[in-house]
Amino acid sequence: MPAGHIPVLLQETLRLLSPAPGEVFLDGTAGAGGHAEEIARRIGPGGILVCADADPGMLAIAASRLQGFECVRTAHADFSDFEKLEGAAGGRMFDGMLLDLGISSLQLDDPSRGFSFREDGPLDMRRDPGARVPTARDILRRANEKELADIFYRFGEERFSRRIARAIAELRKRDPVERTLQLAELVKRAIPRKAWPRDIHPATRVFQALRIAVNHELASLSAFLDGFAWHLAPGGRVAVISFHSLEDRMVKVAFRGQSAGENAVLEVLTRKPVVPGAEEIHANPRARSAKLRAARIGGQKEDPCRE
Repeated sequence: MPAGHIPVLLQETLRLLSPAPGEVFLDGTAGAGGHAEEIARRIGPGGILVCADADPGMLAIAASRLQGFECVRTAHADFSDFEKLEGAAGGRMFDGMLLDLGISSLQLDDPSRGFSFREDGPLDMRRDPGARVPTARDILRRANEKELADIFYRFGEERFSRRIARAIAELRKRDPVERTLQLAELVKRAIPRKAWPRDIHPATRVFQALRIAVNHELASLSAFLDGFAWHLAPGGRVAVISFHSLEDRMVKVAFRGQSAGENAVLEVLTRKPVVPGAEEIHANPRARSAKLRAARIGGQKEDPCRE
């Protein structure tokens, strides 16, 4: 297992997805391949596991880790690109799909990617470094004060979004905001010391909001949730691990909407989100905000007694 990588809610995910020999699976956020490896073991050489990732570097790590499994096929693609993903599966529908929406520890720990506020690096934050999209640095340079405040509030739920946006606007009159530690220190100064969150770095929400904005993450998730059921075989399962309340809310609403009424196509498998236990959080503190929801094609209403 690559250093620093611990797959989140692994056993819980496997229990809900129940991969079986010969099945066709999608890991739409392969990352370092932790979840994918265990799925590959269970579907065997007779199955197909499409491992996709928007980050070519992470996909290469996953491919190296999984090279011993005959069932694995890789795709450099966003998880909402169903045409490309189903093509990688030979045109077959999926028996199971997994999304782990969190940023990989390996991405976070590489200062050159710009995701971390703990080490200095360029404010990039693109999941695909080759993508021709604005970086976090570009957004901080071009967006006006109101647009920045909206990004921090909408995508990061940062209550001091206006103060932070104002501080950025004032600073860039003199110097461009281009480095991770530069932005982290600015956010710390903009938020009153007594209002700093207890369990996370004061800049966490701002960095999260910029990452989501750069990579259009909510738009990708929305597209996935709108279309995944059309690509699941009868009885197929889907599991989504999220780390942000906005993402979790989107998944909950989508699953419930598609499991209600006469035209229901889903059965919700998780009445409440599955969260890590104290032991997992102790071993992997980055798992503390993870929430897992799952459903399957079945057209039955959610069992209110299901845990």
